[in-house]
Amino acid sequence: MARLPRLYAPRIPQLAQACFARAFAQASEPAPAVDMERLRDWLGREVAQHGLALHAWVITPDRLCLLGTPADAQGLSRVIQGLGRRMGASLQRGRAYQGRYHNALLEPGRWVLPAMVWLESLPAALGYVDTPAHWPWSSAAGHIGLRADPMLVDHADYWNEGNTPFSRQAGYRQRLEAGADAGQGAQIEAAILGQWALGERIFLAHLGRLASRRVAPAPRGRPRHAPQNEVVASRKNVRPGWL
Repeated sequence: MARLPRLYAPRIPQLAQACFARAFAQASEPAPAVDMERLRDWLGREVAQHGLALHAWVITPDRLCLLGTPADAQGLSRVIQGLGRRMGASLQRGRAYQGRYHNALLEPGRWVLPAMVWLESLPAALGYVDTPAHWPWSSAAGHIGLRADPMLVDHADYWNEGNTPFSRQAGYRQRLEAGADAGQGAQIEAAILGQWALGERIFLAHLGRLASRRVAPAPRGRPRHAPQNEVVASRKNVRPGWL
């Protein structure tokens, strides 16, 4: 089966996950701090070079996850590929990733904050740490005000958490402490695995006219031909403001 082309749409946030070809450590082992610090530094250089507006990130010993809005269709790919080249050249690990990275597009106003919580909760969910904010190699501490994170470009959904930095940090801290909702987490993981968009039906219909390919799996069975009045009605219901 031919692999799907990368899913992209202008000004739409993307969630990406790339699994390392060989884990730096197991969950029962301490993370190699020197290697993890180098990966974080390299990530910062690649993000700056390729103009990725990075909203959240995490590096664990077994994977890299990024949430950002790329400047163009290749922006996110260049960041991940650039980091892989640095890993292969400097850490002498050979192939950096287990095949291609997977990505999903997210509806702003609905899925950006849940995806941030899911991403930043990964170190705790995978057993590397007891609470997300204790993991040094993620954006969690930056979002709740424990330390500055120069890589971050806050998404509008995060800004809507409050009118001041303190209120935004406090609001997001509550989300992070509550953790990722199980149902939402399953939907996020399914979207990444399938490399689809995640959002309401109206958003997906709107996005389908702008994206680089189909944004959701095709329905099974023979296609249903919608009546003309149904098509006209659906066009009237498209909300402006996603792009």
